[in-house]
Amino acid sequence: MSLLISWVISGAAVLVTAYLLPGVHVKDFLTALIVALILGIINVTVKPVLLVLTLPINILTLGLFTLIINAAIILLVSAIVSNFKVDNFGWALLFSLVLSIINFFLQKIF
Repeated sequence: MSLLISWVISGAAVLVTAYLLPGVHVKDFLTALIVALILGIINVTVKPVLLVLTLPINILTLGLFTLIINAAIILLVSAIVSNFKVDNFGWALLFSLVLSIINFFLQKIF
């Protein structure tokens, strides 16, 4: 049950973040839920592999390269989900930052 609540909260965070950022477009709440689901699946499966492969550059940049990986994952989700669009890499980077902040606060509230 807590997994379902967490998924709905993440969907709400995607919707709120897209509302705040003009370069990110989400059609409706169902699309936001799909984005949250796909983003969660990619973060669990693909992101750890990317972090291990980019470990040397991540060490050199003191972990800042992880932001680039997050933005690339957002763009990948944008390519997969049809009603979710991110205009460019900069908006994807900003979306990943704002999404993590909003998701953190919503998870703490609920």
